[in-house]
Amino acid sequence: MDGLRKGRLYDCMMARRDKTNYYLDIAQAALERGTCLRRNFGAIIVQNDEIVSTGYAGAPRGRVNCSDLGCCTREQLGIPRGERYELCRSVHAEANAIISASRSQMIGAVLYLVGVDYQTGELVPDASSCAMCKRMIINAGISQVIIRRTPDEYATVDVQKEWIEQDDSITGIRGY
Repeated sequence: MDGLRKGRLYDCMMARRDKTNYYLDIAQAALERGTCLRRNFGAIIVQNDEIVSTGYAGAPRGRVNCSDLGCCTREQLGIPRGERYELCRSVHAEANAIISASRSQMIGAVLYLVGVDYQTGELVPDASSCAMCKRMIINAGISQVIIRRTPDEYATVDVQKEWIEQDDSITGIRGY
């Protein structure tokens, strides 16, 4: 190999993306299919270094997407982020990824999640799964959720410790 080619190969190897951000980049590519007019999310489920499924936010199959309607019910009603998801037309990215995989493929798997604000095109730095998606992730047997914060930084959620043992859905409830 001549010196020029050897140098280019070395440069490429030095620029190699770490595996977590590689998977987050793929989840971010999936969100480009999203049809939400507020925030688009992309998710992928990875088991043993193999992508099991992908998902993005969009209306159920056969129904009209918000992007095609040109309006968002929750936006029109001024509903804040994180509230009244029953009024949303979309199936969330996490749910779509879970629907597309078998349970045996998800047990112990990692879900990678990326969100982008529709208006600004910027990453949602404090993105997290909604309460319903958290319950689906728990029941699917997924062990970790890795959420992109910046193009190179992410947060890791240990599902067992943070979403099961610290069950925020029963805060304040006694004798359940």
